[in-house]
Amino acid sequence: MVATCLLSGLAPAPAAAAEVLSFGVLSQRSAVLTAQYWNPIFDYVERRTGVKLMLKIARSAPESNDEIEKGSYDFVYSNSIFLPRMAQADYQVILRPCSAAITGQIVTLRDSPLRSLSDLQGKELGFPSADAVLGHAVPMDHLLREGIVVTPVYGANQEGIMGQLKAGRVLAAGVNSELMKTFAARENIAYRVLWESQPFYNLPIAVHPRVPKGASDAVRKAIDAMEDDPEGLRILKAASSAVGQKAPYGFCASGPSDYQNYVVFYKNALLKEKR
Repeated sequence: MVATCLLSGLAPAPAAAAEVLSFGVLSQRSAVLTAQYWNPIFDYVERRTGVKLMLKIARSAPESNDEIEKGSYDFVYSNSIFLPRMAQADYQVILRPCSAAITGQIVTLRDSPLRSLSDLQGKELGFPSADAVLGHAVPMDHLLREGIVVTPVYGANQEGIMGQLKAGRVLAAGVNSELMKTFAARENIAYRVLWESQPFYNLPIAVHPRVPKGASDAVRKAIDAMEDDPEGLRILKAASSAVGQKAPYGFCASGPSDYQNYVVFYKNALLKEKR
């Protein structure tokens, strides 16, 4: 079942004047942190465009991906749209984070006895979920190519498995590099990177084909322009501060070509999708 997080901020426009569209966010952080980041942005978009975005958060990344596969959301913030089984939903990238590309990593705490990937042979390795792209598919595919056999332990989402790493319940974990960096800074933990993938752009914002082009274009333009608008920049800074993100803030207009390496990865991956 998908949990709905209602918008906060200024009083919404009358229902007849606002177009309400769902915005699904891949479950990576807690619902509270996710809402603290996105709700102010949605409030800004509504005041600029009249399009009301309603935040939708599933309880776990697999449940989020099930909803994306069904096309339940009008807009999504997720890189799981590139999973082969998502092709029928046909979400189209319209925005990407303006920040630098990120990587998949395998990390351990700084005082861990693990020093190399070979030290993981036969051990448990934490992952956010079986559907996580940079936190599971990319590092696991590399381990398969290296002949390193591990026992997966799943934490429901990125911060769930990073919390298990912090608590010592797993010795190492597959992670999204950006989320690991912000989590470590917020939780005051030191860690060591055992392996790192090629760069990938961070999670895109994509739109379902059923959304009218006028609404899609309005949302894209409003979010793309936030960093150039004093009020928009203030909102982005505050939202980013809530989750520990640093500049550059916000999102830039984008398209499928920026995410072609995700498509290539899945085309050549040894690791096959789990259902």
